[in-house]
Amino acid sequence: MRSDADEAEIEASRAPLLEHLIELRARLIKALLAFVVMFFLCFLGAKHIYNVLVQPYVWAVGSEHARMVYTHALEFLFTQIQVAVFGAGFLAFPVIATQIYKFVAPGLYKNERRAFLPYLVATPVLFALGALLVYFMAMPLLMRFSVSMQQFGVGDGPNIEFLPKVNEYLSLIMTLIFAFGICFQLPVVLTLLARAGIIDSAFLKSKRRYAVVIVFVVAAVLTPPDVISQLALAIPTLALYEVSILAVVMAERKRARAATEIAV
Repeated sequence: MRSDADEAEIEASRAPLLEHLIELRARLIKALLAFVVMFFLCFLGAKHIYNVLVQPYVWAVGSEHARMVYTHALEFLFTQIQVAVFGAGFLAFPVIATQIYKFVAPGLYKNERRAFLPYLVATPVLFALGALLVYFMAMPLLMRFSVSMQQFGVGDGPNIEFLPKVNEYLSLIMTLIFAFGICFQLPVVLTLLARAGIIDSAFLKSKRRYAVVIVFVVAAVLTPPDVISQLALAIPTLALYEVSILAVVMAERKRARAATEIAV
Protein backbone atom coordinates (compact mmCIF):
# COMPACT_ATOMS: atom_id res chain seq x y z
CA MET A 1 0.00 0.00 0.00
CA ARG A 2 1.23 3.49 -0.87
CA SER A 3 1.17 5.92 1.99
CA ASP A 4 -0.05 9.52 1.79
CA ALA A 5 3.59 10.66 2.10
CA ASP A 6 4.53 8.54 -0.92
CA GLU A 7 1.63 9.94 -2.95
CA ALA A 8 2.62 13.49 -1.99
CA GLU A 9 6.22 12.79 -2.98
CA ILE A 10 5.30 11.47 -6.43
CA GLU A 11 2.80 14.28 -7.05
CA ALA A 12 5.45 16.87 -6.13
CA SER A 13 7.84 15.39 -8.67
CA ARG A 14 5.36 15.41 -11.55
CA ALA A 15 5.74 18.05 -14.20
CA PRO A 16 3.94 19.01 -17.41
CA LEU A 17 4.87 17.11 -20.58
CA LEU A 18 6.82 20.05 -22.02
CA GLU A 19 9.03 20.23 -18.93
CA HIS A 20 9.72 16.49 -19.21
CA LEU A 21 10.70 16.89 -22.85
CA ILE A 22 13.00 19.81 -22.02
CA GLU A 23 14.64 17.80 -19.26
CA LEU A 24 14.98 14.77 -21.57
CA ARG A 25 16.71 16.93 -24.17
CA ALA A 26 19.10 18.29 -21.54
CA ARG A 27 19.92 14.77 -20.32
CA LEU A 28 20.49 13.52 -23.88
CA ILE A 29 22.77 16.48 -24.66
CA LYS A 30 24.88 15.79 -21.56
CA ALA A 31 25.13 12.09 -22.43
CA LEU A 32 26.05 12.91 -26.04
CA LEU A 33 28.66 15.44 -24.95
CA ALA A 34 30.23 12.87 -22.64
CA PHE A 35 30.40 10.38 -25.51
CA VAL A 36 31.87 12.92 -27.95
CA VAL A 37 34.54 14.09 -25.47
CA MET A 38 35.51 10.51 -24.69
CA PHE A 39 35.55 9.68 -28.40
CA PHE A 40 38.14 12.36 -29.17
CA LEU A 41 40.23 11.41 -26.15
CA CYS A 42 40.14 7.74 -27.16
CA PHE A 43 40.92 8.60 -30.78
CA LEU A 44 44.05 10.44 -29.67
CA GLY A 45 45.19 7.29 -27.88
CA ALA A 46 43.58 4.78 -30.26
CA LYS A 47 46.86 3.09 -31.19
CA HIS A 48 47.74 2.57 -27.53
CA ILE A 49 44.25 1.19 -26.79
CA TYR A 50 44.53 -1.14 -29.78
CA ASN A 51 47.93 -2.33 -28.60
CA VAL A 52 46.33 -3.23 -25.27
CA LEU A 53 43.48 -5.09 -26.98
CA VAL A 54 45.91 -7.04 -29.15
CA GLN A 55 47.90 -8.41 -26.19
CA PRO A 56 46.10 -11.80 -26.17
CA TYR A 57 47.49 -12.38 -29.67
CA VAL A 58 50.95 -11.21 -28.56
CA TRP A 59 50.82 -13.62 -25.60
CA ALA A 60 49.96 -16.46 -27.97
CA VAL A 61 52.82 -15.95 -30.45
CA GLY A 62 55.37 -13.97 -28.44
CA SER A 63 56.21 -10.31 -28.96
CA GLU A 64 59.05 -11.10 -31.38
CA HIS A 65 56.70 -13.04 -33.72
CA ALA A 66 53.57 -10.86 -33.42
CA ARG A 67 52.63 -9.59 -36.87
CA MET A 68 49.35 -8.15 -38.12
CA VAL A 69 48.33 -6.79 -41.52
CA TYR A 70 45.88 -4.40 -43.14
CA THR A 71 45.05 -4.71 -46.80
CA HIS A 72 43.71 -1.33 -47.90
CA ALA A 73 44.99 2.18 -47.42
CA LEU A 74 42.59 3.48 -44.78
CA GLU A 75 41.81 0.22 -42.99
CA PHE A 76 43.94 0.97 -39.93
CA LEU A 77 42.48 4.50 -39.70
CA PHE A 78 38.93 3.13 -39.72
CA THR A 79 40.03 0.55 -37.15
CA GLN A 80 41.26 3.36 -34.88
CA ILE A 81 37.90 5.12 -35.28
CA GLN A 82 36.17 1.88 -34.23
CA VAL A 83 38.50 1.67 -31.23
CA ALA A 84 37.59 5.25 -30.29
CA VAL A 85 33.85 4.50 -30.52
CA PHE A 86 34.35 1.33 -28.49
CA GLY A 87 36.36 3.13 -25.80
CA ALA A 88 34.01 6.11 -25.70
CA GLY A 89 31.05 3.82 -25.07
CA PHE A 90 32.82 2.26 -22.07
CA LEU A 91 34.15 5.49 -20.57
CA ALA A 92 30.98 7.52 -21.13
CA PHE A 93 28.67 4.83 -19.75
CA PRO A 94 28.75 6.10 -16.13
CA VAL A 95 27.63 9.56 -17.31
CA ILE A 96 24.98 8.12 -19.65
CA ALA A 97 23.63 5.79 -16.93
CA THR A 98 23.58 8.64 -14.41
CA GLN A 99 21.59 10.85 -16.80
CA ILE A 100 19.09 8.05 -17.42
CA TYR A 101 18.73 7.49 -13.68
CA LYS A 102 18.27 11.21 -12.95
CA PHE A 103 15.54 11.40 -15.59
CA VAL A 104 13.71 8.32 -14.31
CA ALA A 105 14.27 8.81 -10.56
CA PRO A 106 11.67 11.59 -9.96
CA GLY A 107 8.95 9.14 -11.08
CA LEU A 108 10.03 6.53 -8.54
CA TYR A 109 9.23 6.28 -4.86
CA LYS A 110 12.07 6.50 -2.36
CA ASN A 111 12.10 2.75 -1.71
CA GLU A 112 12.02 2.08 -5.48
CA ARG A 113 15.02 4.35 -5.99
CA ARG A 114 16.92 2.49 -3.26
CA ALA A 115 16.03 -0.82 -4.90
CA PHE A 116 17.06 0.40 -8.37
CA LEU A 117 20.50 1.74 -7.45
CA PRO A 118 22.21 -1.64 -6.79
CA TYR A 119 21.23 -2.82 -10.26
CA LEU A 120 22.56 0.39 -11.78
CA VAL A 121 25.91 -0.31 -10.13
CA ALA A 122 25.88 -4.06 -10.81
CA THR A 123 25.29 -3.68 -14.56
CA PRO A 124 28.66 -2.09 -15.50
CA VAL A 125 30.51 -4.20 -12.92
CA LEU A 126 29.19 -7.46 -14.41
CA PHE A 127 29.86 -6.20 -17.93
CA ALA A 128 33.46 -5.41 -16.93
CA LEU A 129 33.84 -8.89 -15.44
CA GLY A 130 32.69 -10.39 -18.73
CA ALA A 131 35.16 -8.21 -20.65
CA LEU A 132 38.01 -9.26 -18.34
CA LEU A 133 37.12 -12.92 -18.86
CA VAL A 134 37.35 -12.37 -22.62
CA TYR A 135 40.67 -10.54 -22.35
CA PHE A 136 42.44 -12.90 -19.98
CA MET A 137 40.90 -16.27 -20.87
CA ALA A 138 38.71 -16.55 -24.00
CA MET A 139 40.89 -14.54 -26.42
CA PRO A 140 44.24 -16.06 -25.32
CA LEU A 141 42.76 -19.58 -25.69
CA LEU A 142 41.30 -18.71 -29.09
CA MET A 143 44.55 -17.14 -30.29
CA ARG A 144 46.64 -20.12 -29.15
CA PHE A 145 44.28 -22.49 -30.92
CA SER A 146 44.45 -20.37 -34.11
CA VAL A 147 48.24 -20.25 -33.97
CA SER A 148 48.41 -24.03 -33.50
CA MET A 149 46.61 -24.47 -36.85
CA GLN A 150 49.54 -23.00 -38.80
CA GLN A 151 51.31 -25.24 -41.32
CA PHE A 152 55.02 -25.08 -42.09
CA GLY A 153 57.25 -27.41 -44.13
CA VAL A 154 54.74 -30.20 -44.70
CA GLY A 155 56.11 -32.03 -47.74
CA ASP A 156 55.23 -30.19 -50.93
CA GLY A 157 52.36 -28.35 -49.25
CA PRO A 158 52.38 -24.57 -48.84
CA ASN A 159 53.32 -22.74 -45.66
CA ILE A 160 50.14 -21.47 -44.02
CA GLU A 161 50.74 -18.67 -41.53
CA PHE A 162 48.25 -17.01 -39.22
CA LEU A 163 48.38 -13.25 -39.89
CA PRO A 164 45.31 -11.55 -38.42
CA LYS A 165 43.99 -8.40 -40.06
CA VAL A 166 43.77 -5.40 -37.73
CA ASN A 167 40.06 -4.77 -38.35
CA GLU A 168 39.05 -8.44 -38.17
CA TYR A 169 40.87 -8.91 -34.86
CA LEU A 170 39.13 -5.84 -33.43
CA SER A 171 35.74 -7.08 -34.64
CA LEU A 172 36.39 -10.46 -33.03
CA ILE A 173 37.38 -9.15 -29.60
CA MET A 174 34.58 -6.55 -29.61
CA THR A 175 32.02 -9.23 -30.51
CA LEU A 176 33.24 -11.44 -27.68
CA ILE A 177 33.30 -8.58 -25.16
CA PHE A 178 29.74 -7.56 -25.99
CA ALA A 179 28.55 -11.18 -25.98
CA PHE A 180 30.13 -11.90 -22.59
CA GLY A 181 29.05 -8.53 -21.19
CA ILE A 182 25.43 -9.08 -22.18
CA CYS A 183 25.32 -12.66 -20.87
CA PHE A 184 26.87 -11.52 -17.60
CA GLN A 185 23.75 -9.38 -17.03
CA LEU A 186 21.81 -12.59 -16.32
CA PRO A 187 21.77 -12.15 -12.50
CA VAL A 188 20.48 -8.57 -12.88
CA VAL A 189 17.72 -9.58 -15.31
CA LEU A 190 16.56 -12.61 -13.33
CA THR A 191 16.62 -10.76 -10.00
CA LEU A 192 14.55 -7.92 -11.48
CA LEU A 193 12.05 -10.44 -12.87
CA ALA A 194 11.87 -12.03 -9.42
CA ARG A 195 11.28 -8.67 -7.75
CA ALA A 196 8.48 -8.03 -10.24
CA GLY A 197 6.90 -11.36 -9.27
CA ILE A 198 7.25 -12.85 -12.76
CA ILE A 199 9.53 -15.69 -11.67
CA ASP A 200 10.73 -17.23 -8.40
CA SER A 201 13.55 -19.47 -7.24
CA ALA A 202 11.42 -22.61 -7.59
CA PHE A 203 10.76 -21.75 -11.24
CA LEU A 204 14.48 -21.19 -11.93
CA LYS A 205 15.43 -24.48 -10.27
CA SER A 206 12.80 -26.44 -12.19
CA LYS A 207 13.95 -24.98 -15.54
CA ARG A 208 17.67 -25.75 -15.14
CA ARG A 209 17.79 -28.27 -17.98
CA TYR A 210 16.12 -25.81 -20.36
CA ALA A 211 18.49 -23.07 -19.21
CA VAL A 212 21.48 -25.24 -20.17
CA VAL A 213 20.13 -25.70 -23.70
CA ILE A 214 19.24 -22.02 -24.09
CA VAL A 215 22.65 -20.88 -22.80
CA PHE A 216 24.50 -23.06 -25.31
CA VAL A 217 22.25 -21.88 -28.15
CA VAL A 218 22.82 -18.23 -27.20
CA ALA A 219 26.57 -18.85 -26.90
CA ALA A 220 26.59 -20.39 -30.38
CA VAL A 221 24.75 -17.37 -31.80
CA LEU A 222 26.73 -14.62 -30.05
CA THR A 223 30.25 -16.00 -30.42
CA PRO A 224 32.34 -16.88 -33.49
CA PRO A 225 31.81 -20.43 -34.82
CA ASP A 226 34.43 -22.16 -32.68
CA VAL A 227 33.99 -24.46 -29.70
CA ILE A 228 36.49 -22.60 -27.50
CA SER A 229 34.58 -19.30 -27.59
CA GLN A 230 31.24 -21.04 -27.12
CA LEU A 231 32.40 -23.00 -24.08
CA ALA A 232 34.17 -19.97 -22.64
CA LEU A 233 30.85 -18.10 -22.73
CA ALA A 234 28.46 -20.93 -21.86
CA ILE A 235 30.22 -22.26 -18.74
CA PRO A 236 30.47 -18.89 -16.88
CA THR A 237 26.88 -18.08 -17.92
CA LEU A 238 25.63 -21.31 -16.38
CA ALA A 239 27.57 -20.45 -13.22
CA LEU A 240 25.86 -17.04 -13.24
CA TYR A 241 22.50 -18.80 -13.56
CA GLU A 242 23.23 -20.59 -10.30
CA VAL A 243 24.30 -17.28 -8.74
CA SER A 244 21.01 -15.79 -9.94
CA ILE A 245 19.07 -18.53 -8.14
CA LEU A 246 20.91 -17.70 -4.91
CA ALA A 247 20.22 -13.99 -5.40
CA VAL A 248 16.50 -14.66 -5.96
CA VAL A 249 16.36 -16.92 -2.87
CA MET A 250 17.95 -14.14 -0.78
CA ALA A 251 15.48 -11.59 -2.17
CA GLU A 252 12.57 -13.90 -1.35
CA ARG A 253 13.80 -14.37 2.21
CA LYS A 254 14.22 -10.63 2.66
CA ARG A 255 10.70 -10.01 1.33
CA ALA A 256 9.30 -12.70 3.63
CA ARG A 257 11.01 -11.14 6.68
CA ALA A 258 9.64 -7.71 5.74
CA ALA A 259 6.13 -9.13 5.36
CA THR A 260 6.44 -10.84 8.78
CA GLU A 261 7.58 -7.61 10.43
CA ILE A 262 4.64 -5.71 8.91
CA ALA A 263 2.19 -8.40 10.06
CA VAL A 264 3.59 -8.20 13.60
